[in-house]
Amino acid sequence: MLRTPVGARRLDILEWLKDPARHFPPQWHGDLVEDGVTASAIAAKMGVRRRVADTHLGLLTSLGVLRARRIRWHVYYQRDEMRIAEVARMFEKGW
Repeated sequence: MLRTPVGARRLDILEWLKDPARHFPPQWHGDLVEDGVTASAIAAKMGVRRRVADTHLGLLTSLGVLRARRIRWHVYYQRDEMRIAEVARMFEKGW
């Protein structure tokens, strides 16, 4: 289950990151929209341990639909809209 790219939790993460200011509280460091959302905030929203969230975020990052950026001692995640559009076009064409 963890190796499948599509899953309800992963789709939730992508949906939340579409409008992070609406779905996450403000962060101490970094702007939700410009910098992204920390793994800890995503884990809290999912109601799981950080390690579980890291697994989901790692897969989405390796697929290229999320970008990860380190600021100080935290990693911030954002959607990669260009890659998401590219993947959507591949599925529309029948892969």
